[in-house]
Amino acid sequence: MLPLKICCMLSLAEAEMAIAAGAHAVGLVADNMPNGPGLISDEIITGIAATIRKTHDDRIWTTLLTSRTDGAGLADHVAATGVNTVQIVDRPENGAYAKIRRDCPDVRIIQVVHVEDDSALAEAEEAAAHADIILLDSGKPSAPERTLGGTGDVHDWSVSKRIVENIDKPVLLAGGLHPGNVADAMQAVRPWGVDLCSGLRDREAGYQLLPEKVRAFAEALKPHA
Repeated sequence: MLPLKICCMLSLAEAEMAIAAGAHAVGLVADNMPNGPGLISDEIITGIAATIRKTHDDRIWTTLLTSRTDGAGLADHVAATGVNTVQIVDRPENGAYAKIRRDCPDVRIIQVVHVEDDSALAEAEEAAAHADIILLDSGKPSAPERTLGGTGDVHDWSVSKRIVENIDKPVLLAGGLHPGNVADAMQAVRPWGVDLCSGLRDREAGYQLLPEKVRAFAEALKPHA
């Protein structure tokens, strides 16, 4: 199946549900994030990551989403939680990538680029020189009230398509995806994989992951495997 990351895990049970549906990565959102569903404590993140490692080795990407941008803070956060992947949702400070590489050499780095306008292309090209994977999302870091993901909004897929065509790193597409629009997204952007959160959850029930939506999304991806 096409690489699939399901984000905003609230519990180990949700993570296992996602993995059973074919997810190769689960997102664990630290409570230092400024917005979005599924914020959990470092203690919960550590427990989920440790259990998944025991049962699945490192085949599953346990992915820490953190708003930290300094290298030391990022490396410390990764080490403290025991994850094997870090998703940096904001622009990191100079030297941050190198610090993570030195202190956490086995950790995979996903850099988020928020597609607000055409400037995302240059940002993605710059990040691709350092990160292992680029994730295109719909946050608005330039807004007065900054958002760094988890908005449920779709961005301009024509910009995302240009990014996919112009960088030499795998690209995950995020932002407002759900079972009803993923086929259109794949046709428009041709990403390496996809990432989603709110499109599989019940907002009225505290953003619980819905098994029927997870199954529907997995089915919608099959033609693109």
